[in-house]
Amino acid sequence: MQVSVETTQDLGRRVTITVPNADIEKAVNSELINVSKKVRIDGFRKGKVPMNIVKQRYGTSVLQDVLGDIMQRNFVSAIIEQKINPAGAPKYQPKQFKTGEDFTYTVEFEVYPEIELKGLENIKVEKPIVAVKDEDVDTMLETLRKQQATWQEIKEKVAADSRVTIDFKGTIDGEVFEGGNANDFVLVMGEGRMIPGFEDGIMGHQEGEEFTIDVNFPADYHAENLKGKAANFASTLKKVEQRVLPELTEEFIKQFGVPDGSMESLRAEVRKNMERELKTAVRNRIKTQVLDGLVKENEIEVPIAVVDSEINVLRRQAAQRFGGNEKQALELPREIFEEQAKHRVIVGLLLGEVINKNSLTADDVRVKSLIEEMASAYEDPTEVIEYYSKNKELMDSVRNLALEEQAIEILLEKAEVTDKETQFQELMNQAQMR
Repeated sequence: MQVSVETTQDLGRRVTITVPNADIEKAVNSELINVSKKVRIDGFRKGKVPMNIVKQRYGTSVLQDVLGDIMQRNFVSAIIEQKINPAGAPKYQPKQFKTGEDFTYTVEFEVYPEIELKGLENIKVEKPIVAVKDEDVDTMLETLRKQQATWQEIKEKVAADSRVTIDFKGTIDGEVFEGGNANDFVLVMGEGRMIPGFEDGIMGHQEGEEFTIDVNFPADYHAENLKGKAANFASTLKKVEQRVLPELTEEFIKQFGVPDGSMESLRAEVRKNMERELKTAVRNRIKTQVLDGLVKENEIEVPIAVVDSEINVLRRQAAQRFGGNEKQALELPREIFEEQAKHRVIVGLLLGEVINKNSLTADDVRVKSLIEEMASAYEDPTEVIEYYSKNKELMDSVRNLALEEQAIEILLEKAEVTDKETQFQELMNQAQMR
């Protein structure tokens, strides 16, 4: 077997392999013998069919199978011999086979980049120094009340915390546009669901009033045909409501799994949950800074095939969130996910190099701790821990998470880390924006 390797682009490779004819003939004859032992042909006993008849009937298909097998096996041998690490599925391109001649074929594929980590000491991390304060618990209790609130219709003007029911019909230059019309549309003021200026146009109006809301679509709006366009929404305000918050009674408190219904117990339970969320948020904030710094200091090319695969993962995740199916997922525009997919691939390759360079393996104690931490958010942690222990896929995901944490700790040892006093809500808002 003769092997040559060409570089077609930064990460592109073409391997040309020539297989001696003698090897092909030997493999074909061996397979024909196997076939002759199994086939049944009228007039002959099983295993007694003459070889010339076997060749006549099955020779072409056997040759194709043998060539396919030879191409795959020899390619694997070639990349092992050449110490090549392919990324994505290879594309086989066989030349026409001629009886009695050596067989030549090419295989095109991408390779993973060679990575030499650098600039680790330039990574800058601000470590959040934050605690759950009494006023943070107060804010969370108010949030719980809002989540359980009811709405009462009023005959007053729309205020900053009102809920409205509205009909509107949008036009641009006098022409209606797709998605610009709605009837009985329910909107809670202050939630920021609509484009800038829309809520402002409703403020101060009362039930039954008709008015026009004039706005401009943002320059970065997701719909290309609406970016930066001025629009007018002819609107009718049909209902105005105000939020009615429940009192913090014993009955209300028991809804949140606090058996004694006391305010003291509720505050303790809320604080415990907030501290668990805070621990995760701090860890993720540090992780994000480390990984962003790692990527900034180590620019690498990434295989298109791997990015494409990651794009399809993100497509499927997006479709699942919005109730789509596999076909709809793969039809989502590539551009939406390309930047995120490329970043994830780069992060994965760089972290993989940290793990390999330091010969890291998942620490069992850390794996156990991570599972216990995740289980603590459930009513029966023991049941969750047992479920994880019996599910190989879940256990593998936790081991990968532990390995990632270990790699990040190594990077943190080399990074420039400074403490930063932070407020609980500020950190949680940052976490939601990621």
